[in-house]
Amino acid sequence: MQFFALLTCNTEKFSDADFAPLLPSEAEQRRTLYAEGTVRQVWNRGDIPGSGMMFEAGSDADVRGHLATLPLVKAGMMDIAAVVPLAPYPGFGPKR
Repeated sequence: MQFFALLTCNTEKFSDADFAPLLPSEAEQRRTLYAEGTVRQVWNRGDIPGSGMMFEAGSDADVRGHLATLPLVKAGMMDIAAVVPLAPYPGFGPKR
């Protein structure tokens, strides 16, 4: 099943200088999740600091478990705003 996770950077408590040391390990962990097939796509948010991630997982709890491995989430510098389960869109199926 696919899930979309929406993440926000906690910029009210942390500065760019606080984020900087964790960014290489954050990128590495995201690459690891992608290589495992757990993460399908990653985007930076265009509205506020944060990201969106498409997951292939069995449950919401699985997605949250994977997100908990991210260094910025572990440090409380990135919050999980939403984890949304996705269902197939039927409008592209065969016409009846």
